[in-house]
Formats: sequence, C-alpha cells, structure tokens
Amino acid sequence: MQSNRSVSHGGHDDNSAHGWLRWLPGFVVLKEYQASWLPKDVAAGLVLTTMLVPVGIAYAEASGVPGVYGLYATIIPLLAYAVFGPSRILVLGPDSALAAPILAVVAPIAAGDPSRAIAVASMMAVVSGLFCIIMGLLRLGFVTELLSKPIRYGYMNGIATAVLISQLPKLFAIRIDEAGPLRDLLSLAQGIADGKANWYSFAVGAATLALILFLKRFEKVPGILIAVVLATLCVSVFNLDSVGVKVLGKIPQGLPSFAMPWASGADLVKIALGGCAVALISFADTSVLSRTFAARFHSRVDPSQEMVGLGAANLAAGFFQGFPISSSSSRTPVAEAAGARTQLTGVVGALAVAALLLAAPNLMRYLPNSALAAVVIAAAIGLFEFADLKRIYRIQQWEFWLSIVCFAGVAVFGAIPGICIAVVIAVIEFLWDGWRPHFAVLGRVEDMRGYHDIKRYPQAARIPGLLLFRWDAPLFFANAELFQERLLEAVDESPTPVRRVVVAAEPVTSVDVTSADMLRELIRILGERGIALHFAEMKDPVRDKLRRFELTELIGGERFHPTVGSAVDDYLSESGTAPQQS
Repeated sequence: MQSNRSVSHGGHDDNSAHGWLRWLPGFVVLKEYQASWLPKDVAAGLVLTTMLVPVGIAYAEASGVPGVYGLYATIIPLLAYAVFGPSRILVLGPDSALAAPILAVVAPIAAGDPSRAIAVASMMAVVSGLFCIIMGLLRLGFVTELLSKPIRYGYMNGIATAVLISQLPKLFAIRIDEAGPLRDLLSLAQGIADGKANWYSFAVGAATLALILFLKRFEKVPGILIAVVLATLCVSVFNLDSVGVKVLGKIPQGLPSFAMPWASGADLVKIALGGCAVALISFADTSVLSRTFAARFHSRVDPSQEMVGLGAANLAAGFFQGFPISSSSSRTPVAEAAGARTQLTGVVGALAVAALLLAAPNLMRYLPNSALAAVVIAAAIGLFEFADLKRIYRIQQWEFWLSIVCFAGVAVFGAIPGICIAVVIAVIEFLWDGWRPHFAVLGRVEDMRGYHDIKRYPQAARIPGLLLFRWDAPLFFANAELFQERLLEAVDESPTPVRRVVVAAEPVTSVDVTSADMLRELIRILGERGIALHFAEMKDPVRDKLRRFELTELIGGERFHPTVGSAVDDYLSESGTAPQQS
C-alpha cells in the first residue's frame, strides 16, 4: 500500500516506466490503481462536470464554432490525456487563452459557415497535435521556456484583451465583422451609438458576469454553473428570447464521430501557422500548470512527455470534430479540491458530459449567448497580469516595455501576428546578451583576491606589458567580430605596450566555426604586432572544440593556463619579475 501522496498525484512512477509504457503513463496508473482512490475520483469527476459543460460551450462560441463542439472538444481530449498524459491531476479542454488565435484563423476562412468553421478548427487541432508530439518525441519540451516572463505577460495580456473585446458584441447582441481587436471595438461603439444594442441581452450577460465574479471568492462554490443556470432559467421563465435575447438553441443529440478534417480552398499556411501558435500557447500554459501541481505534491513531470500527452489530446480532438485545447487553470484546481487522485477524474467527467449529450441535450436550449460571453469575459479577466508588471517596471524597465510591445502587437494586429511578434522578440532578447555581452579588462585590487574589472575598480593595478581580458558570453557568429574589435581596442588603450594578452575564458561556454576563424585572424594580427595570445580557465569542452577546429596547435598547448593567476605568474616569471601573490 503506497502512502506517499506524491506517488498518487505525481510523476515519479510515470517517469520511471521503461520501454513503450513510458509513453503511456495512463497504463502505468492503471497497473497500480488502488480501490480506495475510486470513490474520490468518481466524486471529483462529477463535480468537475458542472464546470465542463458551460465552459466548453462558452469557449467554443468564443472560438468561432457552434457550442456543441466545445463539448466534443471536452470529451475526447480528456479520454486521450488519461492515456498519454503524465500528470495525474491535470484537466484539459477548450481554453480562453486559445479562443482569440483560433477565432483569428477560423473567422475569415469560414465566413460564417458553421461546418466549414469546425473543419478549419479541427485542422488546427491536428496541426497543433502533430507539432506537440513531434516536439515531445524529439525531447524539445524546453522550447517554451525561451519565452521570458515579461514576454509571456505581454502576449497573455494581449490575448486577454482580444478575447474580452471579441465577446462584447455577443453581450450586446450586435453583429460586427471581425477586423482586429481595436477596429472591432470601434465597430461595437458605432453599433451601440446607432441603437443596435439589445439591452435585455446586456442585462442578462452583465448580471451573469457580476455573479460569476462575486462567487469566485468562494472556492468550493460552482459559481459558473450557478450563474449560467440562473441566466438560463431567467430567459426561459420570462420568455426573453422573444425580445431578442439570443440563445444556444437545440443542440444535436449524440456523440462526436470520427471525421477527417478538411476545408477545400482554405488558407493552409494560415491554418498551419495558427496550429503551431496555439500549440506553443497551450504547451506553455500546460507545462507551467503541470509543474505547479507536481511541485505541490513533491513530484516532477517530464516536459517532453507532457508535450506528447497534450499533442495526443489535440490530435484526438481534431479527428473527432473538436478544436485545439489546452490545460485549464480553473478546472484543474476544482478537480484537485474535489479530491481527484488520478486521470480517472477526467474520464468520469468526459463520460458524464457524453451522458448529458445522449440523454438530455435540450437542457441547454435556453442558455443565453450573452451568459456564455460573460463566462468567457470572466476567464479573460483572470488572464490579465498587472501586479508583477509593476514590479518588473520598477526593477528593469526595458523588459517592461518589451512586454508592452508584445501586448500592443496582439491588441493591434490580432492574436496570430501578435504571437509571432512575441516569438521574434523572444529570440532577439535571447540573443541580445550574447550579441553585445559585457567584457572587462582586469587588474589587481589591494586586499581583494583575484583580478577585477578596472571600470568598477579604477584603482586596480595593471601589470605592465600584460592585458587581462574577460569576455562574458559564448563566442559565436553574432559576436565574433565584436570580440576582436573590443580586444584590439583594449590593446591600443593599454597604458604600456602590450606583449601578451590573456583571455579569461571561464565565461566562454562555446565556440563556433565563425568565431574560430576570427581567433585565427586575431592570432595573425597580434603576432604581427609582437603580441602573444594566451587563454586561462577555458573549459575542457571548449578546448575540445578548438582542437577540432585545428586551433590548438596554432595557439600552442603551453598557452592554455588553468587559472588567471597561473597565467600572470607565468608571464611575470618569463619577464624576469617575481610572481605576485594571488
């Protein structure tokens, strides 16, 4: 009998599985499943169902597809993730963060045709699933970590804004042509000014939103379910659909069926880019949420396996009339608080939603669209991050402005272009420190061990004829020329003629072909000026690369020193001066 809670929720057992079972964590859970877990999983699954239904329908509408497909995109991914997902507590399904990028692709291609809309959305899910699975199998699950926190805040704030604005027309029952968040806001304002708003619809939606936000403070109260049920009863009892309050209407009875998604004449490039974009968003959110719950239960989850599980869930959704899905930061805590022990919680939830579709689909007939919009708006409000941005502005303003640029990109150009802007900025940010890194000329400071930057310590003593130069980055194609320029400038600015340069190479973690050729040229230039180039504290893997690039013999093995101090002692000894104490 296992008593460690981390085993019941975590990833240790999953990750220790060997062979093909490693990729099927659900079977590992089944092999060790304990009878005492069953009542808790079943109860948690039934509690979870109260959120799965209204949220699934609302996020489907927000993504530009009919509401019933949100239930399809709930059932199938939960079943797939139960087999392939490494986290025993995570709940997957339609997500507010994906609504804007899905809508950005679906709306212009589908042009109001529901069957075409779901075909396009399903194609995006297939692309997203394949992208995640390939990345997971190649063990590239770390890629989303390249997006810094300010950039993630920026695009999530932008997506939250886009989602919120996309739901406002439904709140007022005004139909507008999608043209980007800011232009949509102007069109909505014009529609309200022209008297097109339905204030009954707005009253229902605003009351639903207020109730959801009020009940949010009570963690164990199913606020979304209560608000949506009351809105549905209000419309039904007072016959508000007759005064222009739009409702969900009759949804088809039955379960999702296998369908090969294809929309002839569709913009396949836009679908592919959109699928990859939602894959990055969904995995970034899923990996953070998965790690959060794993840490809570003192376990870990393999990010590459998480990517495979997410990919399998998306692929299954795409082939069974669904659309791209992600983990849920609102439904997962509900499952955890209800006592969920394993993925069986999600399976129970999926089966309960399927039973509802089979037995009582008309229960949701009078569900008002403005109430669904309120559900999405409440979720979008939860996506905003302002508090930590204030801290970032206080401690590092340039990263704050990076976040604002990402936000503006999504808000002005839409979700997909905005996400592309965020990725480009992330790559530039990633390269910047290596492209224009810090460097230093070193000297001895009295009463301090070692050698230190003379700019920070102007009193530092420099050794006549010796230049100690430190480069705080890998050497690669983008900074190779700058390295040469800065080193030669330091030679020219030396107060005494330089006879030897020692590069303090501990921070240099890599060398590529371009930088190796630069070093070859630098050796020639320094040699013509009677200056020898030495290295100190160079890491063995970097020396191995220099050997492979045929530079070790050119430099000379005796010119590599284990420490800066030994390089200085060697120079002082050769120049006939007693070595300094380090």
